[in-house]
This record gives sequence, structure tokens and C-alpha cells, in this order.
Amino acid sequence: MARFLTFTYLFFVMIIYVKTRSVHKSNSETPVFDEKNKDHWNMQAQWILQTKLSNHLNTKVAKNVILFLGDGMSITTLAATRVYLGQKYGHLGEELKLSFEAFPYTGLSKTYCVDSNVADSACSGTAYLSGIKANSGTVGLSAAVKRGDCKGQRDGLHSVTGLMDWAQKAGKGTGLVTTTRVTHATPAAAYAHSADRRWETDNELPKKGLRCEDIATQMVKGQVGSKIDVILGGGRRNFFPKTQTDPEGYRGCRSDGVDLIREWKKRKEALGVFPRFVYNKEGLLNLDDSLYHSVLGLFSPDHMPYHLEAGDDDPTLTEMTQKAILMLKKKKNGFFLFVEGGRIDTAHHETKARKALDETAEFAKAVEAALRLVDLQETLVVVTSDHSHTMTYSGYSKRGSDILGLVNRNNASDNLPYATLSYANGPGYKEAGRFHRYNLAKDDFNDVNYTYPSLVPINRETHGGEDVAVFARGPWSHLFTGSFEQNFLPHAIAYASCIGPGLTTCKSKSRSP
Repeated sequence: MARFLTFTYLFFVMIIYVKTRSVHKSNSETPVFDEKNKDHWNMQAQWILQTKLSNHLNTKVAKNVILFLGDGMSITTLAATRVYLGQKYGHLGEELKLSFEAFPYTGLSKTYCVDSNVADSACSGTAYLSGIKANSGTVGLSAAVKRGDCKGQRDGLHSVTGLMDWAQKAGKGTGLVTTTRVTHATPAAAYAHSADRRWETDNELPKKGLRCEDIATQMVKGQVGSKIDVILGGGRRNFFPKTQTDPEGYRGCRSDGVDLIREWKKRKEALGVFPRFVYNKEGLLNLDDSLYHSVLGLFSPDHMPYHLEAGDDDPTLTEMTQKAILMLKKKKNGFFLFVEGGRIDTAHHETKARKALDETAEFAKAVEAALRLVDLQETLVVVTSDHSHTMTYSGYSKRGSDILGLVNRNNASDNLPYATLSYANGPGYKEAGRFHRYNLAKDDFNDVNYTYPSLVPINRETHGGEDVAVFARGPWSHLFTGSFEQNFLPHAIAYASCIGPGLTTCKSKSRSP
């Protein structure tokens, strides 16, 4: 990661070094290369210009597609993470780029739901995976179904298909990687149809009235979920009954008595597939890619732990992504892989900015690792987010100031310090008495679990409604530019990879005279 982050920076330094030496060769002192040198900025801009001019449109069919989703990864989060990573490796930080920020094509995605001006992960997941906008809290269903409408869920007319299904029907391998529960709203949108994102197990379904199929069951028995080749993430408890413990001794939470892991194995074997279930890092890394056709890895009872708190037995997002690609690369028709860095979002909800930035850094590392494993001439890589958050990045601190600390140029009218990063709402609200602001100088900003200041007291910080960034590289990546609705994403991906019922590059070429 440090290598990738510093490459651009060092490249510019090298250019400035050559330029400065030619200008100051009569000076016996070793030249100092910094941002005060006007040549630095001119040469930097010229290099960017040359890079853009040298971009060539790749209109090949995308044999493979990897869609990376940073849950809650707002543009503010990206900017703050650059500084966080840069400072971690001894730089100022602002001047660096995350791995995917070097992609040649970028755009902005509009994230609202049909019934809400600020999106949740369920309706947004339906948009960027299935191509239609939906209601908040619903997964894989049209906006004709309101949240909690079990009858609407059972009516197949309202179910929508998406990238995972289209790829499977095209004979491609499919995979799903996440740091959340694999039944959580974002990954569920890849394979499930649920009127309520909370219906992850039968235990969470309504106790009265019609019974709908829970999300975990759909992952194992559903038309799309049952055909996914690689599933890696957390949420093991949702697949075991309450009367049973998992391999690490944690009790399940299902009320129907069904062991869905056993069911998953039986169904795979019935299809002539050699499956493997793993539950720790050792099992994942030692998995023989050439021997097994399908793998289900559930590494935690709940969400996977934050990277800053992970144990030696917890696989990283990078390791899961690498294993998924290595397994899917065997598919002769290519593959579709969906990778979610899901704990960016949960950290923001807790207003734990340090964790949110660190999870974003880990997400960028996973993207970088993926790029090294695929042929980018035939692999489309898209990186985006589902929605924003209310974190802001403010003040006029000097360069090099701790991004996770206090603003060092205090211009507050009450002369009390304020944090560079803060939230519009959330659990970080700090009571100080009527008409008085809390003195943040009392707080320990080095605490991994420090809750950053919030203006409005709410138990869980909310999402933000602004657009999110889209970064693309590979075949047809130039389609992902400008400002567009979030539901455009799967249509563009399907076009590039010749899957799905809509217009594709293959169909366009076949119609050409």
C-alpha cells in the first residue's frame, strides 16, 4: 500500500529533481524539493495532462468484472483517508492518492431511494446491483413493495434480477466478499429478495401473518444465492440453529432448527460441485484452489472485526479478495466478483472516525491487490460507494497536522478547540451544560474507540444524501463518467461484459452493418 501511495509522489519528486538540477547546476548545495518550487506544480499538472491524453478507449468485451463497494465511503472519507495513510507513512498526506483514485475514469452517482432523499444500503444495493431504484429498507424488489410488505415480497412480479444472476446465466463464475455479515443489506442485494433488510434469519421474520423466506435461506436455497461459487464474510450465526454451536463454539440464532451450512454442502454436492466450508484464516489460506469448485467462508458470528481489532485468525479483506479471484479465474467464461468493505459504514455510524479511515485504507489495499491478479485489458474494475455519511473535514489546520486531532488554528468564537473531523449527528454528541460547548482538549484522540464530536445527539449517526464517487478502469470504463443515477451502474457493467437483458456491446456489434 505504501508503495502504491508514494509512487505518484516520488515520480513527481524525480521530475522536479531533474528539472531543478538543470536550473541550479551552478549551485553547490543539494537542492531542496518541496511544494514551494513552482516547477513542482507545473510538472505535476503536465504529467497529469500527458496521462489523460494518452488514455485509449478500451472497447473489448469485459470477460471479468470486479465491483468494489466501500459502504458509506463518502468523498470526505476518501480525502481524510489519504491524509491518514500519508501521515502513517511519513508524508503530509493530502498530496497522495488511494489505489483506485489513479483510475482513468471517474464519475458521480446519485444515491437517493424512491421514498427517501437519503439512501440506506438496501435500496442503494438494489440500484447498483439490479439497475432499478427501490424503497428504503427493501432488497431486490421494485418500489411497488413497501418495507415490511411480506405479501409483496412473495409476489414474484416485484422481484428484480441483477448482475449476479445475469453473470450466472452467461456461464460466468460468481463471487461475493464482504467484511459484514453475508446476509447484511449490501451483500443481500446481490442474491436476495426481501421486503425488509432485517429479515436475515427466520427468527427475525414477523411472527404473525404470511411467512416470507429469510435472507440466509435465500443465500443457500435461492435461485441466485445457491449458484454463487465463492462467498466470504461474516454472519455465521445466521446459518446455525439456536440448539447448535458453530465450529468456534458460538451458538446459532435460527429458530427453524435448520443447519444451513450442511444444507449448502448437500446442494453443492448434488450439482456435482466439490464444496468447502471454512471458518478461519488458516482454513482460507490453505484452501487448494485447484481442488475445490465452491467455497463458503464465514469467519465471525456477526460482522467481521474491525481491522484495528482483528486477531491473527481473522482474514483481511485483501486476503479474502485474493482467494476469491484465484478461485474464479479458473472459469473459462470469466467471472463477476462483488467485494464490499462494509465496516467503513459501521464505524461512521458509531462516529469512530479512526476506524472508518482505517477500514477505507484496507479497502484500498484490497483493490490494489486485485489489480495485480487480473488482466486489465479484459477485466473491468469499478469502485464506488452506496451512500455518504455526515462526517465533515474542516478548519484551517497547517499541513502535517494530525487528521484525527484538533484544528491547530483555532478561530472559534468561544475559543474552545474543535476537531478536524466531526459529524452532523450521532452518538458523539458531548454535553457540556446549557449554552456551553464541551472542551475537546480533555479527550484522548489516540483512543481507537474515540467517538468524534456530533452536533445532534442520535444513537446511530445517519447517512448523508450527497453524491458518491465512481472510479473505473478496464474495458468500457469510459462509460462511468459524469453525473448519473446510481441504477445506471449495472446497466453499464452489463453492456461492457455482454450479460443481462439490456443493450450490450455484443448486441451492438451484431447489429452493425
